[in-house]
Amino acid sequence: MNRAEFIQILQQEGYPDPVEVKQIPNGSLGEHTHPFAVKALVIDGSIEIAIQGNRKTYSVGDVFELEFEEPHSESYGPTGVTYLASRNY
Repeated sequence: MNRAEFIQILQQEGYPDPVEVKQIPNGSLGEHTHPFAVKALVIDGSIEIAIQGNRKTYSVGDVFELEFEEPHSESYGPTGVTYLASRNY
């Protein structure tokens, strides 16, 4: 998916405009939650997200979603990751 397609989907689903998020190479965040739902498009690098022991890697063009306060952990690829994230409160 490209940026324009992603933004169109966000608008259709009532999500606000996304912000760009960058994470460092080979970094990680242990299990945590967010007080919002997230829909994000990877625009550079890769991110692995683990939810209830299930791990999935997302690369450029992939969209990932997290539910409100969904426990998850994250790890970032060798070049880090940059993604557009829209937070729905």
